[in-house]
Amino acid sequence: MQSFHSKLSSKVLFSFIVLLFVIVLVLVLAVTRIDPDQQMAQKILYYHVPSAWTAFLAYFIVMMAGIQYLRTRRDNWDRLGLAAAEIGTFFCGLVLVTGPIWARPIWGTPWNWEPRLTTTLILFLVYVGYFMLRQFGGSPERVKRLAAVLGIVAFVDVPLVWFSVKFWSPEVQSHPQPEMAQQPTDVLGTFLLSLFAFTLLFVYMIRYRIHTLSMKSRLIEQVHGV
Repeated sequence: MQSFHSKLSSKVLFSFIVLLFVIVLVLVLAVTRIDPDQQMAQKILYYHVPSAWTAFLAYFIVMMAGIQYLRTRRDNWDRLGLAAAEIGTFFCGLVLVTGPIWARPIWGTPWNWEPRLTTTLILFLVYVGYFMLRQFGGSPERVKRLAAVLGIVAFVDVPLVWFSVKFWSPEVQSHPQPEMAQQPTDVLGTFLLSLFAFTLLFVYMIRYRIHTLSMKSRLIEQVHGV
């Protein structure tokens, strides 16, 4: 089976992603204005918010892959769900790391139990349970079914995270709620470019992970076929 990184398309995509992230870094540090209230801490949001977007996109794919697996019982949907869950949880972890980095100088503490932080932590912990199920859930077929169901149910928390600033009263909110469309051009443009870069990175990562999972599946089939 051809190596993933030997493909020209993979090399071009990887090089383009690296270039995009370099451009985003230059824009964040040298071009975008410094927020008068948040100062340099605001710069982390160019990475924090796209990380959250990427995690939510990945978890949406987990849900859709779970539905398709339960409908068709085809292993390619299970591999897609697993790959998306792994990548989504990686980015969800980045959200939980970059959030406190921003919060420490703004709130005076890296963590408080306000709704958006709490629902994000719950989402992360649900997927820790997802991977524990994958590891210790029993027979492969049973694990795949249960993982598909859990991936579908877990997505319920994603809109809770996204709309938490609307669901709970302002008195318990700590997150700022600016309208991104109202931001200055340098801020909005850099944010959208970062969002695009993170989305492409997700595409690259999920293609690579599916490739490795497919190779692992073929090796197992070959071993059992001997």
